[in-house]
Amino acid sequence: MPETLDLNALPSQEDSVKAVREWNAGLPQQPLAYVHSFGCQLNVADGESLCGVLQEMGYGFTQDTAQASLILYHTCAVRENAEDRVFGTLGSIKRLKQENPALILCVTGCMTAQPQIAKKIRESYRHVDIVLGTSAVSRLAQMLYAHMHGMRYAQDIVTTTDIPEGIVPVRESRFKASVPIMFGCNNFCTYCIVPYVRGRERSRLPERIIDEVRGLVANGYKEIMLLGQNVNSYGKDLENGMDFPTLLRELDKIEGEFWIRFMSSHPKDATPEMMDALLECKHLAKHLHLPVQCGSDAVLERMNRRYTVAQYLEKVDYIRSRDAEFSLTTDLIVGFPDESAEDFEGTLAVMRQVRYDNVYSFIYSKRTGTKAAVMPDATTDAEKSERMQRLLALQREISVENNRRFLGRTIRVLADGQSRKRPEMLTGRSAENMLVEFAGAPELIGTFVDVEITETHNGLITGHL
Repeated sequence: MPETLDLNALPSQEDSVKAVREWNAGLPQQPLAYVHSFGCQLNVADGESLCGVLQEMGYGFTQDTAQASLILYHTCAVRENAEDRVFGTLGSIKRLKQENPALILCVTGCMTAQPQIAKKIRESYRHVDIVLGTSAVSRLAQMLYAHMHGMRYAQDIVTTTDIPEGIVPVRESRFKASVPIMFGCNNFCTYCIVPYVRGRERSRLPERIIDEVRGLVANGYKEIMLLGQNVNSYGKDLENGMDFPTLLRELDKIEGEFWIRFMSSHPKDATPEMMDALLECKHLAKHLHLPVQCGSDAVLERMNRRYTVAQYLEKVDYIRSRDAEFSLTTDLIVGFPDESAEDFEGTLAVMRQVRYDNVYSFIYSKRTGTKAAVMPDATTDAEKSERMQRLLALQREISVENNRRFLGRTIRVLADGQSRKRPEMLTGRSAENMLVEFAGAPELIGTFVDVEITETHNGLITGHL
């Protein structure tokens, strides 16, 4: 076969799946795949779908790269350190390819959807066999077919508008499931590469989503996470489609013992109707992640966020007027190009006013291909680091004070694992998304329990059954 790939010359996805499955069935033993997803929860959900495709093609799975016949890394492009981790990993597994030339190495995802990254992998990591962008779920079978029929290197990084349906994911958890409800983004925040690598917003049909969630609940899943790059703009691209608040209320009609969460929300699309659904629906967890990113109107305008600080705070006031203790978390970027000391003080002021239960904060990371990447920036790295430390210190103070509101209360918790530091303890999340630690038997993992809170700390609250 030729060195480069002509998709038109390959069998369809369905035929490629069948051909690879027959190929694998003829091997002396079942081939094993090692799959690792970097980055956000939507990436993890994509990774579970990729595992579903691999399982359909006859692969089993392993957590040991040395035992794998195929290694697949599903990558993230949001921050530079995520890309650095991938390149470091690709370098470290080169020896596996040298020891086993039949090993198939795949790199997929948002990172490899960028042409300059795909080019770097092609030139500097020649032991990689297959490179796919965000169309990986739809294209993987064809790439494997091409590789197994002699193609040395297969690449397809074209962003497609496909909405993959009918794939049965191989889920990492037996009681928590992610359900993508839309793909892509129309916002073009100047710091973000996502619209360029995942394309425009595309919503799944509501009946598909409702059927999937109903099936998960019937199979015992206790927490359903609805996912999208801009989840609360769901349905805007559907002709006569339902909007996000209506979808939430339809999902709430499903009978069973389960929670629904969702992320990420864009403040410009966080409508009163959405917040009303959050407050009124029995299955919706009482927590909203609402990324503000910065507390300066000037910076928000340069970010192309399309709201002001005052407009953001109006939304906070709306939900807090109905529930004064409603749990809010946010994302914050420190050191966006030319962020002034006054701009940063605005961020601290928003934190003091909103009093988030938690913040996910990052020092700005330049992404090639975005508008922010070419903006002038006079702020030094030392100034950015100092601001980050001040932000973290303030949030620790707020978290400690916020967490005291749970002291003496009994709250509902979904037990999801054993504590890393104290194996005799279990951890879980409350409806408010609080991390809770308590003594309990491992058999409780995956069930709802009631925990009376006896101690509160910065990062977690503790109690007993």
